[in-house]
Amino acid sequence: MNLPDVPRLRSPVPQEPSPGWPQTPDPLRPSPFPNPVLQTLYSLSRMLLFPAYWSLDRLLGCWAPVSRSGSLRWLKVLAGSGAALLPLVVVGLPLALVGLVLWLPLQLCRRPFCYQPPPSCWVWPQPWRPPAERQRCFVFLTANLCLFPHGLAHFNNLSNSQQRADAVGAVLLDGLRSSQYGVTEPRQPLPKVPGGVLKATLPMGLDFVCLQEVFDLRAARRLVRILVPNLGPVLYDVGTFGLVAGPYIKVLGSGLLLASRYPLLRATFRCFPNARREDAMASKGLLSVQAQLGILDGRRIVGYLHCTHLQAPLEDGHIRCKQLTLLLEWVEEFEAESRQSGEAVAFSVLLGDLNFDNCSQGNELGRVEPGHPALPTKKRFSSTDHAKEQGHKFFSCFKDPCRLGPCQEQPWALGTILNNSTLHQSIISSPEMLRRALEQEKGRRLYLAGPLHGNYSAQSWKGRRLDYITYRGVPGSRLSPEAEQVTFSTAFAGLTDHLAMGLKLQVVCS
Repeated sequence: MNLPDVPRLRSPVPQEPSPGWPQTPDPLRPSPFPNPVLQTLYSLSRMLLFPAYWSLDRLLGCWAPVSRSGSLRWLKVLAGSGAALLPLVVVGLPLALVGLVLWLPLQLCRRPFCYQPPPSCWVWPQPWRPPAERQRCFVFLTANLCLFPHGLAHFNNLSNSQQRADAVGAVLLDGLRSSQYGVTEPRQPLPKVPGGVLKATLPMGLDFVCLQEVFDLRAARRLVRILVPNLGPVLYDVGTFGLVAGPYIKVLGSGLLLASRYPLLRATFRCFPNARREDAMASKGLLSVQAQLGILDGRRIVGYLHCTHLQAPLEDGHIRCKQLTLLLEWVEEFEAESRQSGEAVAFSVLLGDLNFDNCSQGNELGRVEPGHPALPTKKRFSSTDHAKEQGHKFFSCFKDPCRLGPCQEQPWALGTILNNSTLHQSIISSPEMLRRALEQEKGRRLYLAGPLHGNYSAQSWKGRRLDYITYRGVPGSRLSPEAEQVTFSTAFAGLTDHLAMGLKLQVVCS
């Protein structure tokens, strides 16, 4: 589908380039395949698969819970859109079989992401050059957009992924335009607490955007067209597809998309080996990148960014714990392999949807021992509690600015998952109206998903936070990162079932 040209933000006035900034030629090649012949065959296989994929996807939407209506739903489906879609499925299956035979072996040659560099006229930000510029702030955004294929999106009480992708792109473009031209708005901090802010817009001055659940490739390409000319290089279509150990067949990618204002030097993706049930079809894992931020004493200043999305089903806490352990191992491996002698590291940030909260307490099956929050005493925890994830060693390696300790949030921290049953109400579809509603406990109780079992450690209702932005520095380094502000944004209201989160990270050179 041809899309209208996206308006490009005005580039800053070019300045004298800095030596070694950015590294040329671009270290990452655009195509995920090593030669154009394989890329052409891959495109052909997708064309053959598309008719059956599209009709099956539309047919699946007919059976989604929001579309069901009583015991006669089968007759209604067959009499309606289902009657027209079934012949398309039958016609598309032979083509899909040929496409699948071609598509599967190509996955062995495919790099697990696509890279879209910025246009040739792109002007990179000026490199950070301490100690002349003693400190610099970097702004991160994470958001789960629920951009599934059409049929799967219906199961989350959402639909029209292509149109939502266009609307998400417009929100991102407005946010980037506001940053470019210095548009400001009054901040709306949560009562009496500096450090946390609730806004109806995206954070100003975005440097890194990490998105989850961008599973639909057509939706991903719409976002790429917005982000590349206005923010910088983008990694998308991330995942290891086809037959993998387990055995599983991965038909969906990881859903991860990453955009950076700064040049990317290296990138890799690793797929979790221990997914199960519906998550076994998706290639969830860890996307890691190394970005060049500046120059210190003639050597590069780099930052590491790790984007992920953990196992979703509530009762799979043991799988999430294993994935958290893998994340730590993979982060260490990637950063050790990427680092050069004398290189200065400004930050290591890990962010994404971890699919567990830090507010739900144990139910009647158990309680938490003070001083040992991860260990049950006398009784045991239910399999649907998050105690093991809350007490994982991950939080001793990375700092979560919203967290005081296991099952204890900052007073200003908000939940980021919305109440699914209210997604189509007028208030929850308006960024400003939703922001105003969430400032009040009554609105939070109505529109934010509540903690498991109805238990809550705080006196007021804040909802479940499934989205995280965590960070760490390098011990003994001249560069020290510290969180300056966390943003909870309703900018994507009506477009997804999550709030977006932003982090303004200040890095100081000693």
